[in-house]
Amino acid sequence: MIRATTVVRRPAVRPEKVADEITLDHHARHRRRFAFTADGGLSFLLDLDKATVLDDGDAVKLEDGRLVRIKAAAEELVEVTTANPLRLMKVAWHLGNRHVPAEITETAVYFVDDHVLTEMVRGLGAGVAKVSRPFRPEKGAYEAAEAHGGHGHAHEHHGHEPHEHEHHGHEHHGHEHHDHAHGDACGCGHDHAHDHAHHGHAHHDHDHGHDHAAEGHVHGPGCGHDHKHG
Repeated sequence: MIRATTVVRRPAVRPEKVADEITLDHHARHRRRFAFTADGGLSFLLDLDKATVLDDGDAVKLEDGRLVRIKAAAEELVEVTTANPLRLMKVAWHLGNRHVPAEITETAVYFVDDHVLTEMVRGLGAGVAKVSRPFRPEKGAYEAAEAHGGHGHAHEHHGHEPHEHEHHGHEHHGHEHHDHAHGDACGCGHDHAHDHAHHGHAHHDHDHGHDHAAEGHVHGPGCGHDHKHG
């Protein structure tokens, strides 16, 4: 199976090099090593040095130079709005205190539909609405810094072919199994936490190396973590 070893960020993606697209939910867009089948039928093995968040419009580069572009799947989310920014900040703090992956905008907070969390948010005086849209949860601080100029990703250079620095995924022996995913919802009906994504045709991921890298969470006082500041 052909491997994809390099992430090409959206600004450097050249349309003429895109061979296929793959539609993935937010779980399936956070991988290190995983076997995928794209929307058009192209099968490939994602093989990166470490788990990387793939954003809508990014691409992965195959060994033969072709690209597979990433599309963020629509997901069932709860949209939280409030009458004032302070109340929205409080909602974000409570969600972060529960380590809930959340997407934060200037006017709303989004999280995956969950009736218990929805009732909690209502109890804080916020308005809630169910929406279907791509979910882009906040990245961790270090991961976000990497995405804005870290190593190992393709960068666009004016007037030149984008120079890519390839991730060379390393095969690890042990109990790692190659999982398979497909570009759209497989209908398996499973709902798994962490990295066992099943939306966007993702099936069980049994790679217990670093594929369970934490998604970005909203943190605040009292979250129980030791946040050291330099």
